[in-house]
Amino acid sequence: EVQLVESGGGLVQAGGSLRLSCAASGFTFDDYAIGWFRQAPGKEREGVSCISSRDGSTYYADSVKGRFTISSDKVKNTVYLQMNSLKPEDTAVYYCSADWGPHVPPATMACYYGMDYWGKGTLVTVSS
Repeated sequence: EVQLVESGGGLVQAGGSLRLSCAASGFTFDDYAIGWFRQAPGKEREGVSCISSRDGSTYYADSVKGRFTISSDKVKNTVYLQMNSLKPEDTAVYYCSADWGPHVPPATMACYYGMDYWGKGTLVTVSS
């Protein structure tokens, strides 16, 4: 059974940092695509950052480029999202999503369409 468990959310002041973690089980970080999405109240879900083993690609939404960094730990089967210089508009529930197998999408497509498996989310609140 695939499980994705997010952690690391919380309340932070604008300009601060948080690191989100997504612990994955039920598959290994071999052929995989995994990433972070967010949804703020009243807004559509947004692909924030994704990584794919298909071509080694990464994707960042324009709104987070230069501030967020995605990374993965193959040994721990965990993906991280380091978020720096946080802004109030980054406030949202952040979800981890993943897929695996020989036909995983490249990172841009993964973040655009979402993937098959989802975590329950972790809330990030940035105060002004």
